[in-house]
Amino acid sequence: MPPIIECIPNFSDGRNPAIVQALMAAVTSVPDVWLLNDTMDQDHHRSVLTFAGSPDAVGEAAFRAIKKATELIDLRKHKGVHPRIGATDVVPFVPIQDIDMDECVRLARTIGQEVGTRLGIPVFLYEEAASNPVHRRLEAIREGGLKGLASRMEHDRAWFPDFGPSHLHETAGAIVIGARQPLIAFNANLNTNDLSIAKDIARSIRQSNGGLPCLKAIGVGLASRGMVQVAMNLTDYRVTSMHRAFQAAMTEASKRGVEVAGSELIGLVPQAALDQTAVASLHLERFDRTQILETSIAKAMSPPKETDPTLSDFLDAVAAAKPTPGGGSVAALVGALAASLCLKGARLDRRTDEEQDLAQLKDRLRQLIQADADAYATLSDAYKIPKLDPDRQTSITLALHRATEIPLNIAEAACEAGRLLHTICESAKPLIRSDLTVGLHMAIAAASAGLFTAKTNIQYQSNPQLTDRVLSRIKDCERSLEDLKALCYTRQSNL
Repeated sequence: MPPIIECIPNFSDGRNPAIVQALMAAVTSVPDVWLLNDTMDQDHHRSVLTFAGSPDAVGEAAFRAIKKATELIDLRKHKGVHPRIGATDVVPFVPIQDIDMDECVRLARTIGQEVGTRLGIPVFLYEEAASNPVHRRLEAIREGGLKGLASRMEHDRAWFPDFGPSHLHETAGAIVIGARQPLIAFNANLNTNDLSIAKDIARSIRQSNGGLPCLKAIGVGLASRGMVQVAMNLTDYRVTSMHRAFQAAMTEASKRGVEVAGSELIGLVPQAALDQTAVASLHLERFDRTQILETSIAKAMSPPKETDPTLSDFLDAVAAAKPTPGGGSVAALVGALAASLCLKGARLDRRTDEEQDLAQLKDRLRQLIQADADAYATLSDAYKIPKLDPDRQTSITLALHRATEIPLNIAEAACEAGRLLHTICESAKPLIRSDLTVGLHMAIAAASAGLFTAKTNIQYQSNPQLTDRVLSRIKDCERSLEDLKALCYTRQSNL
């Protein structure tokens, strides 16, 4: 897959459509760049473009947009509620596909040097690209607005820019360029025009004042809508979800006798963040991303991979000093091999009516190899959520349920394969029976291993309803396994 970088520049104009159209045209003038989204807000007096493509193409598109903004936007005439220090205020580069953060840092520094040299604008590198820790946080650079930054640049050597002159550009101010992980700009609108309330709520919920981790927030007025807003940035939605941030804003608003009129997204949001919010809001117990219609369609329509991992690759991965793939994946592989032997027997014995069901069973067990590894990774991520985060226990409960269900699914499918193996073996030709008997032993081993893992993980489940349902299935599977073992023992006795 080709490397893809996303860029989300913020410009200090949200009222002149002609200027925003010119900025969009500058981006789309570069081949192999896709303009994904554009937003304008007249109260914030700010526009945001989102585009993606190959690193060099995205870098060129970013420079052209910055150059166009420098030509068209005059900060001396700017009045808006959003903090800013430049005509092009901030330009982050985000790794999306087959590229690491180091490449985004390299691109940020390359474009930063070009902007400083060719356009004469002071450039401050932030987040992962920061060369000076004082500049790492965007809010630190914006502190005091243009006047505050100009004063620091004049009197404090720590505030010399990374590139460009040591004074502000006359009309374009300064610019912040950097590299970061995906960020969600998510706002809660309040049904009041009292700006002090929005500011109080922002102070209560943001990380810098002891609120939610990975959450930045400010209070701003929306004059055109006759209300105020808590404008939020979620710097890591895996730590603080959109649902949690919104609930916190609602709780604080309720304390002050104010209703939340609604919320809004600025720019794009990862699908995983919406999935996470849906699961939390609806209290879904057995949600899997494959249950999303569009995800399933995209998977079905995508071209098959040129090559699947070889058995040698899988064995090396199992032997590696890392948690996955582990015992559950190995059990699923053993079960898939048992089902494959069963399918072989059906084909050799010309049992065409059973071939389709056996092929589906084999594929199901094969898919559970990766599903088990994914379930473990999700559980590990849940345990990494800060202990004070109210969403932590729900995330652990759901992830633990998935980590119990997958090995139980493996055990149930392996038992089914074992029953079919026994049935086919009853009437199979003598030369086939040996392979089918080997498959029967493998099915028993896979079912035993899956049950062991499921019974181990269910001990840590704190939700009694989930526990009761899973324990019932475990007991049913245990009975099936005992029946299968008895059939296998009888077959061995008759040899």
